[in-house]
Amino acid sequence: MIFGKIIDKKNNELSKKIDNKKVPEHVAIIMDGNGRWATKKGLPRSFGHNKGVSVLKEVLKVSKNLGCKVLTVYAFSTENWTRPTKEVDYLINLFNQVLRNEIQEIHQELIKIKFIGDLTPFPEALKKIIYSSESLTKNNNSFLLNICINYGGRQEIVKVAKELALQSSSGEIKPSEVNEELFNSKLLTQGIKDPELLIRTSGEKRISNFLLWQLAYSEIYISEVLWPDFNEFEFLKAIIDYQSRNRRFGGIESLHNESFEDSQCSS
Repeated sequence: MIFGKIIDKKNNELSKKIDNKKVPEHVAIIMDGNGRWATKKGLPRSFGHNKGVSVLKEVLKVSKNLGCKVLTVYAFSTENWTRPTKEVDYLINLFNQVLRNEIQEIHQELIKIKFIGDLTPFPEALKKIIYSSESLTKNNNSFLLNICINYGGRQEIVKVAKELALQSSSGEIKPSEVNEELFNSKLLTQGIKDPELLIRTSGEKRISNFLLWQLAYSEIYISEVLWPDFNEFEFLKAIIDYQSRNRRFGGIESLHNESFEDSQCSS
C-alpha cells in the first residue's frame, strides 16, 4: 500500500508539469519488449504478452484522461509471422480473448476502436470479433484507439501506389493530380491526424516499418523501459519530453523574430 502511494505521488507530481494546452492529439506507440521482459524473469514469452495487455489498458486510460484524442499501437507487424508458430497462435488467441473481455468496457467509455492492417490471414473467428467490435463502437467520438495488426508501412505505401496507378491507367485520374493530399486519402489512416508523438519502448532506436508515411514529422521518444514495465509514470515522462521540444517543421523558431540576414550575422 505504501509503495502504491509513492507511485501515485510521483504520478501526481508529473501531471502538474504537463501543459494541458500542448498535449499531443495523436500518440503512436511501438510496444516493444514483451518477450524479453518474460525471458529475463525466467517466464514463458506468453507472460510478457499478457502483461503487455494490462499496460495498454493503463496507457489508454491515461492518454484519454490527459486529453489525447487518438492512440495508435503496433500490436502485430507483417514481420511477426516469422516468429515461432506457437507464439503466433498464442498472440492470435490473445487478440480474440482480449476483445471479447474488454470491448464492452471500451464501448462504455465511448472509445472507437479501429483495426489497421491486412486481416486476410487471420482466422474467421478473430475477424468476426474484430468486425463486430468496430461496428459496435463506430459512432463513439470520445477517443479513437487504432490497433495495427498484420501491418507494415512499406506494404501500405505500395498498396496506395497500386491503387493510384490503376486509377491513372483507367483514366479516372491524371498523373498530374497525384499529390500528398490524394495519397493521404488512400492510406489506412485516412481522415486521422498524423501522430505528433511516437513512443518506442525497450530502447530500440528504429521505427520498424511502422506508419512510415504518417510519422514524417512526428517527435520520437525512446524509452529504455520494456513494455510490460511501462506505466502511467513513464507515459507522463514521454509527454513532458514532447512538450519541451520546439516543433518547427523545417522552419525556424518564431520566438526569435529575426530575419535571415540577422541570423547569419549572429551565427
